[in-house]
Amino acid sequence: MLGLHRYGASMTSGNDGIVADTKDWTWVLDRQCPECGFDTRTVTRDDIGPMVRANAAAWVGILQRDDVATRPRPDVWSPLEYACHVRDVFRVFDERLALMLGVDAPEFPNWDQDATAVQERYREQAPDVVADGLMRAAESVAAAFDAVPDGAWSRTGRRSDGSAFTVETMARYFVHDPEHHVYDVTGATVWPAR
Repeated sequence: MLGLHRYGASMTSGNDGIVADTKDWTWVLDRQCPECGFDTRTVTRDDIGPMVRANAAAWVGILQRDDVATRPRPDVWSPLEYACHVRDVFRVFDERLALMLGVDAPEFPNWDQDATAVQERYREQAPDVVADGLMRAAESVAAAFDAVPDGAWSRTGRRSDGSAFTVETMARYFVHDPEHHVYDVTGATVWPAR
């Protein structure tokens, strides 16, 4: 289930030294994030694709840093691990969008992002390979959101925990995640505040 983030808050130990943040982040649909300052309520349908592309470009720069594989603390992901996560978020939401557009009121398959980080060895991935995969995943999901027909933005889907989304609310929820993670590693978001 997406909604578990490792935003710069302190965490206790677990798999690979990181423990899931089990907060339900759907509240970002109703108010500005107090950590990164991003406000999903200002995001329009036409913003989604450009926002994803701008965010991906920022990650390419981040992945060129000398300290990209260094964790700031043992319990906080490195920029490389965050980038791997963002790449996979792009992929998961691309799949969820396709499911919502192709099936009436689907329940999304669960995604254990923490298990994925360990199984896929985020810490060991090559930054240039991650950058390429991230850019391709970003373009795919950005183009998919760009192509959503006007009448499809109200189609619904839900997580296994019961959290319900329309395509539009899922899009706004989704874009907060990569923006917040850029904030985690740079102290600023990519998309300008309104």
